[in-house]
This record gives sequence, structure tokens and C-alpha cells, in this order.
Amino acid sequence: MALQELRVNKLRTFLSLFGITIGIFCIIGVLSTISSLKYNIQQSVSSLGANTIYVQKTPWGEESGPNTWWKYANRPNPKYEEVRLIRDRVQSASAVAFITFSGSSVEYGADQLNNVTWYAVTEQYADIQPIDIAYGRYLSANDFQQGSNAIILGYANAEKLFGLPERAVGKEVTIKNRKVTIVGVMKKYGQSNFGGWDFDNILLVSYNFARFLINQKYTEGIILVKGRENQPVEALKEELTGALRSIRRLSPTQDDNFALNEISGANDFLDTIFGTINVGGWAIAALSLIVGAFGVANIMFVTVRERTNQIGLKKAIGAKKSYILTEFLLESAFLCIIGGLIGILLVFILTQILSSVFGFAVFISVANLALALGICILLGILSGIIPASIAAKMDPVVAIRTK
Repeated sequence: MALQELRVNKLRTFLSLFGITIGIFCIIGVLSTISSLKYNIQQSVSSLGANTIYVQKTPWGEESGPNTWWKYANRPNPKYEEVRLIRDRVQSASAVAFITFSGSSVEYGADQLNNVTWYAVTEQYADIQPIDIAYGRYLSANDFQQGSNAIILGYANAEKLFGLPERAVGKEVTIKNRKVTIVGVMKKYGQSNFGGWDFDNILLVSYNFARFLINQKYTEGIILVKGRENQPVEALKEELTGALRSIRRLSPTQDDNFALNEISGANDFLDTIFGTINVGGWAIAALSLIVGAFGVANIMFVTVRERTNQIGLKKAIGAKKSYILTEFLLESAFLCIIGGLIGILLVFILTQILSSVFGFAVFISVANLALALGICILLGILSGIIPASIAAKMDPVVAIRTK
């Protein structure tokens, strides 16, 4: 009967279901896009290390502003010399490394790559963030200690410069007027969209080599401290705080002049941001759903009126109130489900478009599909409850006589 109503009154049905379709499209579209975006960001951020502390000047997620900038601008940058002191004093740390960033062109014969980012690291960096080598080798202990002119090239950079990445191993290139030898090429990690280490588009070099080619005064470094297995991050932060205050000779009355950042803090910050976006999406969708619900309720009132004679006949031959009530509630829910399915189809098309634009998979989760179905059924019941109640309470004699 519901399908027959759809076929007979196509325009009326379409206009009434349009609000449900748009509402489901807004809710599931926003939730799917945001959950996919959040998942990809958290995956990238998680690659930074779940039990790793980042010693920096500024805490992650701090609100920006003039006062905030002045608060952190005068803090000292983390120093390479502090790495050894931290390693000696923090017993709960399994590895301590220093990394700083710079950039330059990379020249090979007549070919040149511009604005290539350097990762200048110390020896234990690979213990904190494992580096997978596709061709050649990783930097040796001697490379780190002697500051030799050996470098590791990112897969994408090796591909751009040499065509085939394996050809890069053993080649000499020029960076900042210095000849360096490519000893290895990292595996292809894929695009790093949101945070994390962008290994494909970098060159990696020992800090002892890079320190003579970069202006350390204007280059901010980061100290990475990885905790031991089964070591609580809070315990590591507490011990690291005491060690850094001692190293920097801060008195008990002085505030910390460093920030200890961790992944869990970044995830909490992301949860806050995406929670706010979700609320906005729900608010927009709620308006469409309310309009759609009134449209479905209007259809059901008209349907009840058009089928008054049928209702009277059914009741005259013994149909109970619960049967009539259930019949119209199911029909109302069915209409909302059809509108929801159209909305989900539109969301699926949207996910395909966004996946190609963003470069990562945007997906509709099972939870979101279940949510859409639940919303449709609930709206159907709420929209049809009054018309269905009116139908169920009709007097069969009066209903049969109604024209």
C-alpha cells in the first residue's frame, strides 16, 4: 500500500520526503566526513609515537594570541647538548633523540629539486621513529659520530630526481654547495595529509653533519624522549620535568620554560574540535529533519483521509485498533526509510568525490548507517503517530459513510 501511494502521488511524495533526504544527507555526510578526517589525522598523529614525549617551547593545542606568543617567544629552544644530560638523568627513558628542520635545493647534474625539507637527527631517532629502507642502508653509527656527508633520501624525492628510486643509491648530489652521498632511499610511506612525518619528500641527515650548514640560532629543535615498555607516560613526564628543571637550573618559584607534548594531548584537542563541528552539523540537519517530519506527517494525514472508507471496512470485519495503528506507523516509517536511503546514496556519491579530492578514503561507517536507519524509523513513528491514532480511533460506521 505504501508503494502504491508512492506511485500514485509521485510529486507529493517527493516533496514530502525531500526534507528527510536532505536531513539524512546532512547528518550522515557530516558525520562520515568528520569521522574519516578524524581517523586519518589520528592515524598520522599516532605515527609520532604513543609513548613519546616531545620537548618543545610551545605546548600543542594552545590558543593563539599576542599574550600567548610573548609568553613562549622568550623560552629557550631545546638544545642538542641537553640530549645527553636527559639520557643520563631520566631512567624511565629508553631512547632520547634530537631533530631539527631545515631546507635547501638538491642538485644532481642539470637536475634540481627546490625547497627540500631536511630532517637532521641524532642516532637514537630511529629507535623512536623506525625508518624503513627500500634501497641501500640507513646511517651508520660512524655517520652519526663523525658527521659524514651521507644522507637518506625520501622515496618521492628519489623518484623525482632519478626516475627509478633504486638508481639514487651511491649517487653524489649537492646541497648548500656541499657534495653528499646518498646511501639509502626510504620506502614509500604514502602521503602524510595531517601531521606525522612526511618521509617521502625529505632528506634525512645526521645532526652532526647538518649543524655546520644551518643557522642553529634561528632553527628550533625538538627533543624526543621515548619511555620504556609498560612505562606510564605520566611517570615519564614527571621524571622528565624534574630533569629539565635541573638541567636549566630553574628555581622552585620559577615556571617551566619548556613544554612536554604527548599524543594523547593532541587527540584530546582533536576530539574537542571535531565535537564542535559535529554539533554544527547536527544543528543544520535537525532543521531539515523537522521540515521533513512535518512533510511526512502531512502525507499521513492526507492518506488517512483518503482511506477512511477502507479503515471503516477493516474495523467492521474485526480489525483491532492496534492493527490500524501499526499499519499506518509502518507506512510512515517506510516512507522515512526511503527518504533516508536516498540521502545515504547521495552521501555515498559525496564520499567518492571527497576521497578523490582529499587523497584519503572517506567512508560511511556501520555505526553511521545504523544511526541513519534509527533516525528514519524514529522520525517515521513520530510523524505518523497522530494520524495513525486518529485512524485507529475511528468509528467504523462513521468511517464507512465518509465520502
